[in-house]
Amino acid sequence: MMICQQQHQQQQHLSISHGSILQPNYNLTTNLSLLHFPNPTSIFKRVKPLVASSQKHPVHHDNSEVATELQQAQPQSRHLFRKHNSKSIAFLDNLSQHPDAGKQEHEVTSLDRDKMLELSLISSSRRSPTFPGAVDFPAIESETENGGPSPKIRRIFQGSGTVIDEEDRDKMLMRALDIRRSVTAGILNQVMRGSKLSITYSSNLVSRLPDFIDRIMIAAASMKQLPDFSHSTFNARVKTCIQNSKVIPLIRWLKHNSLTYPQIGKLICMCPGDLESIRHLVEWLKSIYVKGKFLGYVLTKAEGILEHSQDELEEIVGYLESNGVRREWIGFVVTRCPHVLSFSMDEMRTRVDFYLDMGMSKNDFGTMVFEYPKALGSFSLDEMKIKVDYLKEFGLSHEDTGRLLAFKPHLMGCSIEGRWKPLVKYLYYLGVRRDGMRRILTVKPMIFCVDLETTIAPKVRFLQDIGIHEEAIGGVLVKFPPFLTYSLYKKIRPVVIFLMTKAGVTPRDIGKVIALDPELIGSSIINKLEVNVKYFLSLGISLQSLGEMIADFPTLLRYNLNILRPKYRYLRRTMVRPLQDLIEFPRFFSYSLDNRIIPRHKVLVENRINFKLRYMLAGPDDEFYKRVEAAIERRQRFESGIMDINPQTQTTNSSSEQIQVNSSEMRNPQDSLLLPS
Repeated sequence: MMICQQQHQQQQHLSISHGSILQPNYNLTTNLSLLHFPNPTSIFKRVKPLVASSQKHPVHHDNSEVATELQQAQPQSRHLFRKHNSKSIAFLDNLSQHPDAGKQEHEVTSLDRDKMLELSLISSSRRSPTFPGAVDFPAIESETENGGPSPKIRRIFQGSGTVIDEEDRDKMLMRALDIRRSVTAGILNQVMRGSKLSITYSSNLVSRLPDFIDRIMIAAASMKQLPDFSHSTFNARVKTCIQNSKVIPLIRWLKHNSLTYPQIGKLICMCPGDLESIRHLVEWLKSIYVKGKFLGYVLTKAEGILEHSQDELEEIVGYLESNGVRREWIGFVVTRCPHVLSFSMDEMRTRVDFYLDMGMSKNDFGTMVFEYPKALGSFSLDEMKIKVDYLKEFGLSHEDTGRLLAFKPHLMGCSIEGRWKPLVKYLYYLGVRRDGMRRILTVKPMIFCVDLETTIAPKVRFLQDIGIHEEAIGGVLVKFPPFLTYSLYKKIRPVVIFLMTKAGVTPRDIGKVIALDPELIGSSIINKLEVNVKYFLSLGISLQSLGEMIADFPTLLRYNLNILRPKYRYLRRTMVRPLQDLIEFPRFFSYSLDNRIIPRHKVLVENRINFKLRYMLAGPDDEFYKRVEAAIERRQRFESGIMDINPQTQTTNSSSEQIQVNSSEMRNPQDSLLLPS
């Protein structure tokens, strides 16, 4: 009895499954998973002949009836349902309650897609191929005389009552074009992978070739009109176009020459004609010394370079070479300014003559182009003329402007409104007038190229912090313009700290020292300042006295030792002067030994008089000889016993001059050699 009942249940389940198999768009595997069979092998043997018979004699069943039977059978085997079929069970339960819901939703969501697909397959004579992206343009473009859609298009939408307009038609055309574009891109990607290019590289490069893909797509579509390709598929025509373009060997060759895939993609899209012209252009760039890693940069940045022939490019290079730009420099110039190769020959002549007309020689022009190629190719002629006219407002002549640009061509890259005018206003506020600005511009033109807020203003505030008055800051900048180009924390502050800690300069005098000689900031601490400080300290000068000497004469630390040693030796051995005289008058080292110190010392020795170093060396020769004559006259009166009591005959400097017989210089000269050097 139990065996018969079990066979009856199996037949009932088979009837349900048999009905679902015969029903279209119904999944046999899903239905079988909803049921429980005690022996799957035996059930499969029974289902197999039923499936075969259903294919020969199909029987149509309603989905609602099948769902009802499944719902009735569901309580008997719910505890055996699989978890991954839970959504199917819920869908069948909902479908049993609302039989027409799924059908209406399916019709609504897929209506437009079906209409577009059917529209894309319209053909006036025969059915178009049904591969993705197949579009019959004559059928779509065949409209009635009054501008409405064609009869075939009208019949498609008559069933649903939808009226197609021009906007919908354009959307369907764009959709079809997008499909064909994606098919073309996929075929190109597949061909690139077949040429042993990596998957990632191929995908990235294809994404950079939208224009080339469109050209291939259009070429493949136009090949349909050729007799040899009238019956070929779109995919086959695309492959043929890719092979004829020879793009794959070109990609591999450009990759071997260090071009990145963005550069390769942009270059291929830029090429209007035969892609082999890219290969010839790369070979020519190598001949003018363009390095491999810069080939892609030059090709992609030089606008219109692919439109120039090789003869035109060679003519431009030859013209630059004839005007001072060496051929071995051309590669460097083109690398830094690819726009040089974008100009026509007439425009290139105009730009070169613009600089040569300012009195610039060919050698200076070639050096200028090598140092800053953008001055030749990155700015318009109007912009260049405006900047030259602005520089002339500082009092520079046409020739002086040409020499200035040859010395610092980076000025052509500076903005007048954003860089020059704010700097001029700031310098004018500091007390720098037109002549001072001209000196700053000619001595250190780089100041007009740096940023005002981040470079110049902090250094001016530093000068104020160390005690320099605001009215004197402008003089410091005019006296030593390179001060504004030095680093505040790597150069200026270390020098100031060295002077205050190692050279004995007090904080009260540091502002005075920098104001008197701002060139100290430009001196090297290790090679100049420290060496001179050690030398003066070795002479027996205390650190405090050295600081006073530097405050009186800051240039003392900038002299070379081969200049200081002979003068000190002459002072101590020949003139037999004490070290205190040197401490009182450190400017002694600023006078020439052969032209000032020795001649005047001989005059004093011959006339048996002696002056302090300050009155001996200061002043011109006429004033010195007048002072000597006055001293001789006073000495003669003193020796004769005649005392001049008339105050009018006394000179103003009698209190500071010592009139005496220089008996020390009448000694044996060998005695002076015993003094320390």
